[in-house]
Amino acid sequence: MNDRFYSVDQVAELLGLHVRTVRSYVRDGRLAAVRIGKQYRIAHEDLEAFTGRPVPAAPEEPAGQRHSEVTSVVEIDAVDARTADRLSTLLTSAAAHRGPDERPLRIETVYDPGRARMKVVILGGLADTARLFDYMEGVLDS
Repeated sequence: MNDRFYSVDQVAELLGLHVRTVRSYVRDGRLAAVRIGKQYRIAHEDLEAFTGRPVPAAPEEPAGQRHSEVTSVVEIDAVDARTADRLSTLLTSAAAHRGPDERPLRIETVYDPGRARMKVVILGGLADTARLFDYMEGVLDS
């Protein structure tokens, strides 16, 4: 018997779903979970029953090692389409070309040509996000 419990975030990552989707499954009763304080915990057996197949164990972080993640939304006004394209290409390329042991880096970009406005959403580690801000500043200042 496996006494392993998963957080909603871990289940979302294991199943390739959004966290909100997993929470919705729990609230609807489709996925059995235990509420501990303000958080849900899903038993390994309940997760396997939900998926109908064996679920590999979520990777555990070594004890004492910290992990931090940043979610940033950057809005850029008065940007032309060419600059927005350059910036979007640079950021998505930086996120795609990562080593196998590096933490994931997610980028979403949206450009509104009518308003000449660009929005960039970055999800990643502190250092990676700071590096992307430097890249953005370099493109915008040129």
